[in-house]
Amino acid sequence: MDYAVVITVSLLAGALTLFTGFGLGTILLPVFAIFFPAPVAVGATAIVHLINNLSKLMLVGAWTDRAVLIRFGIPAMLAAVVGALLLNLVGAMPAITTYAVGAGAAEITPVGLVIGMLVIVFGVLELRDLEEAGYSRKYLPLGGLLSGFFGGLSGHQGALRAAFLIRAGLDKKQFVGTSAACSAMVDVARLLAYWIGASLLISGTRSGFGAVEDAWGLIASACVAGFLGAFVGARFVEKVRLNSVRTAVGILLILLGLLMATGLAAALRPA
Repeated sequence: MDYAVVITVSLLAGALTLFTGFGLGTILLPVFAIFFPAPVAVGATAIVHLINNLSKLMLVGAWTDRAVLIRFGIPAMLAAVVGALLLNLVGAMPAITTYAVGAGAAEITPVGLVIGMLVIVFGVLELRDLEEAGYSRKYLPLGGLLSGFFGGLSGHQGALRAAFLIRAGLDKKQFVGTSAACSAMVDVARLLAYWIGASLLISGTRSGFGAVEDAWGLIASACVAGFLGAFVGARFVEKVRLNSVRTAVGILLILLGLLMATGLAAALRPA
C-alpha cells in the first residue's frame, strides 16, 4: 500500500511541478511523513526532488535564463544551507508530548510541528494566484534567499520561487527551465548540509537523517515515477492550466500539514 501511494503521488506531482515550478517536494514530503519520522521524510524527499530536477534539466535545461539563474540561484543555495542546518538542530530535539489515538500513539515533535505549520502555510499559498502575488525582477536576490531558506528548512521552496520568477520577464519555457535549474541548486546545497549536519549531531546513530536508508525502496520508486510524470508533462507544457488542480493541492496540503503538526501522522504510520 505504501508503494502504491508514493508512486501515484510522485507520478502526478512530477507532472505538476514541471508546469508550475513547484509540486513534487511540496506534495511528497507530507506523504513520506506518514511512513517515516519527519527528518527522514525531509531527507528522502530531498533526494527524490534532486533526481527529479536533474531529469527535468535533461528535458528543459536549454530553456534556462542564465542571468536570472545567477541572481536568484546563488542566494538560494547559500540560504538553503542555513535552513538545512537549522532543520538538523530542530530535528535533534526530543518529542514535546505523546498521546493515544485509538490503538496507536501520536507524537508531537518540534520538527514535526515546524514542518507541519510550514506545510499549512504553503498550502494556503497554493490557493493564491501567484501572478497577482508576483514581485518585480529587482527582488530576485531576496526571493532567492527566502526560497532557499525555506527549501532547506522544510523543502517548500517552489511557491516562493514561482512568485519571484513569474515576473522576471521569462516566457513559459524559460520559466520552466530556470525553475528547474534553481531548484536543483537548492537541492544540492541542502542535501550536503543535511548529511554533514546529521553526521555532526547524531554521530552515526540511526536516528534523524541517519535512518534515510530505511526509505531507499520508496525513494527509488518515487524517483522513477517522478521522472515519468515529468516526461509526460513536458509534452503538454504549452497546453495545461492548473488553477483547479492548485486549489485541490492547497487544500490537501493544509490537511496533511495538520496531521504532521498534531503528531497524527505518526499514529497513521504502518507498524
